[in-house]
Amino acid sequence: MRRRVKSAGILGAVTLVVIALAIVLPQLGGRESGAQEPGKAFVPPGKLDEYYMFASGGHSGQVYVFGIPSMRRIRTIPVFTPDPATGWGYDEHSKRMLGGYTWGDVHHPALSETRGEYDGRWLFVNDNANNRVARIDLKTFTVGQILGPVPNIMGPHCAAFVTPNTEYFMMPSRFSAPIPTGTYAPLSEYGKKYFGVLAAIAVDPKTGEMSVGWELLLPPWQYDLSDAGKKVSEGWAFLTTYNTEEATTVLEKNASKNDRDYIIVLNWREVEKAVKAGKFTAIAGVKVVDPTKVPGLVYLIPVAKSPHGVDVSPDGRFIVASGKLQPTVTVYEFAKIQEAIQKKDFAGTVRGLPVLNYESVRVAEVPVGLGPLHTQFDDKGFAYTSLFLDSAIAKWQLGTWKVVDKVQINYNVGHLAAAEGDSASPDGKYLVSLNKMAKDRFLSVGPSHPESLQLIDIAGGKMRVIADAPVDPEPHYAQIVKADKIKAIEIHPKETKRPNSVWSPKDARIERKGNEVHVYMYAIRSRYVPDNVEVNQGDRVFFHITNNDLDEDLTHGFGISLYNVNMEIQPGETKTISIVAEKPGVYPFYCTNFCSALHQEMQGYLLVKPKK
Repeated sequence: MRRRVKSAGILGAVTLVVIALAIVLPQLGGRESGAQEPGKAFVPPGKLDEYYMFASGGHSGQVYVFGIPSMRRIRTIPVFTPDPATGWGYDEHSKRMLGGYTWGDVHHPALSETRGEYDGRWLFVNDNANNRVARIDLKTFTVGQILGPVPNIMGPHCAAFVTPNTEYFMMPSRFSAPIPTGTYAPLSEYGKKYFGVLAAIAVDPKTGEMSVGWELLLPPWQYDLSDAGKKVSEGWAFLTTYNTEEATTVLEKNASKNDRDYIIVLNWREVEKAVKAGKFTAIAGVKVVDPTKVPGLVYLIPVAKSPHGVDVSPDGRFIVASGKLQPTVTVYEFAKIQEAIQKKDFAGTVRGLPVLNYESVRVAEVPVGLGPLHTQFDDKGFAYTSLFLDSAIAKWQLGTWKVVDKVQINYNVGHLAAAEGDSASPDGKYLVSLNKMAKDRFLSVGPSHPESLQLIDIAGGKMRVIADAPVDPEPHYAQIVKADKIKAIEIHPKETKRPNSVWSPKDARIERKGNEVHVYMYAIRSRYVPDNVEVNQGDRVFFHITNNDLDEDLTHGFGISLYNVNMEIQPGETKTISIVAEKPGVYPFYCTNFCSALHQEMQGYLLVKPKK
């Protein structure tokens, strides 16, 4: 999130003062703001949390799992970055999925939905750095698929939403660029040869398998947070834009010259029809639809400058947009949008796309405070908006458009996550503020202060900060789902026909195929069979290891000294890891996950005979 400054005039001066105050005031009063109520978030030993929260891990490339309300970090799910603790990116399967990349930038997790409700099957996350998307299987809390790099898009930062029945996971570009990816064009031709692109990633309803369904060509702007319509607005989607000035340098100034940017209003059902009718161009093997050539697909709505969030109310009636440089959120009504489209109530066109008359579709401008970013909802008709510059959360009422409460947090909140707060039926119990900075909240760890999550009780009339927790940088976005919707398995089922699996010590073996050696290994506490493996220098050695312990949480590991490999094998699982035995000598291998009283004895030797 960038702080922006108007280029000139009174508005620019006001903006500078606002930013200065936003930096100074929380530091003056930071220790008093967001005063906590001890015990409200306490979950005693033996009791479980009510909710899971899935939070993006930013440039760690991973996903963090928290329990709510305890704020305990339960698990880190490795996604786009190798993880030696679990061996993610070291075994053959995950190494293939990562495709040679050693990091990712996870911004916006999105839970799968059925009829606009979280269904607990999958979690989708984007990689803003490398144009990828991953599907996490919530039965195992492990990645089932990584798709990408997806052609034609660049930096899918606003990939934060699925459609109400998980037909698609939408991935619009943050950075406009020439297409197909890899095409060169100088910045002097930005207006002609650069494009924004939205990729609609199709999801198989039974398996979750992802594929590129179609793409939509958009103007060369930057695309930020997005949301899908639901209930009355199902079949539509809404995207924020910034840099409609089409600047290519000093964006802090040059992308803030115009009075307004736009909300993209997208009829994705009609795009599907256009694709079926053949109204597309194949670019890099993907069906790309140009909405300037197929009317009725895309419309624009003016919005306050530099919007970061657009959020659809639980009933699908209202679309709430936040412009970072205006102290209000703007609310549009879907019925009015439809009426304006039917009547062709347009205020001209921009880049060949019709602009809906602002006064015809807007229903309110709610004065929430400084630096509004993101809005979530509860079950009582209230909305909650994060205020980056105010370091606060504003609570306001849908329909009356009145702000009814505000609570200070520490420090510079970005996004919010409410309990099922962007589904069709929010819970209205808890809300988590994902703070970009945290002044003096925790023990010092050097120049970089820990960033933080703060838990807010929203069940009553007044919001109350009841807990906070440090988090690795940078907390971007999260979703909170009822714990009973997640049906995680305890062990992997025993599949006797699974390729490479070994379910009996007598079936363990070593097979040579030319200069390839395949070790089919049986693992059980506290031994490997075979536990000594002899190969020739230069051999490629594959270790296929099956964990025969079928007890909950009896995970084994496998690491080889000085060969830079490690992986974990969960109960009932078979995994494969390979090395080239290029270093002659004797190298111990051992179980890297504590598994029993005789864990230390679970070891063996890799003996590499030197070349003659």
